[in-house]
Amino acid sequence: MGLSKLVSSWSVEEVLEWVQEQHPTQMVTLHKAIIKHSISGRALLRLKEHHLEALGVEAEEEQQAILQDLLLLKVHEEINELSQICSELLSE
Repeated sequence: MGLSKLVSSWSVEEVLEWVQEQHPTQMVTLHKAIIKHSISGRALLRLKEHHLEALGVEAEEEQQAILQDLLLLKVHEEINELSQICSELLSE
């Protein structure tokens, strides 16, 4: 899945696609929860450990792996936003 689009604008379907690619072993657990709670990209970026547990990811190792990947998404999101701001400033 390309990250050309801001994560915060991902649809529920794009979140499902990301989970399938990054954490396929958790897909069965998370699929229904993501749909039930309408977890879009914006909500995905806000997930914390207790949210993952409530969504059914009980193993601490799995939670930490997902949280680490979410941190990478957040960093990528920040870089994209900064690049966009720089581009706008340079085009003025």
